[in-house]
Amino acid sequence: MPEKQPGTVLFLGGCRSGKSRLAEEFVARHFRRPCYVATMIKGPDPELRERIDMQQKRRGDSWHLIEEPRDLGRILSSPHDFDVVLIDCLTLWLTNLLLADLSDHDIHLEADKFVQGITACPATVVMVANEVGLGIVPDAALGRRFRDLAGWLNQQVAEVSQRVIFIAAGLPIILKDE
Repeated sequence: MPEKQPGTVLFLGGCRSGKSRLAEEFVARHFRRPCYVATMIKGPDPELRERIDMQQKRRGDSWHLIEEPRDLGRILSSPHDFDVVLIDCLTLWLTNLLLADLSDHDIHLEADKFVQGITACPATVVMVANEVGLGIVPDAALGRRFRDLAGWLNQQVAEVSQRVIFIAAGLPIILKDE
């Protein structure tokens, strides 16, 4: 029996859990015309530049790259010739919205626009996000705000995803597979 075509997929896990690598491998296995949407763009931080360079090298030249720190809804609704769009990572996207000093209301509006883009996108959408709600309660108000918004965003995205895969220690755990 042939494997069914994958629908929208969310790879969720902790920092350094292997979620980005597994998402990239998933895309490479199932698609021919991939687009990688990076929500973090290269800046002056040498460690982050090294991480970005490592990920780009791992993916190779067959991926189209779009760097978009904020307007993911626009990316998904734009015409393109990709069969899959991999967005890495939603947690950094949320951080970018917080750093832009958006209110919670405005962040919710951006998330709604993004989710509408997911469901309307003609290509398969694969996303990577951090699960930040498994640790201690942050002692600072901004940390709690971030954790709460990230949890809410992950729930909203998981709801519209056909497949949700939790990554722990580099191992995938299927949470949802419709």
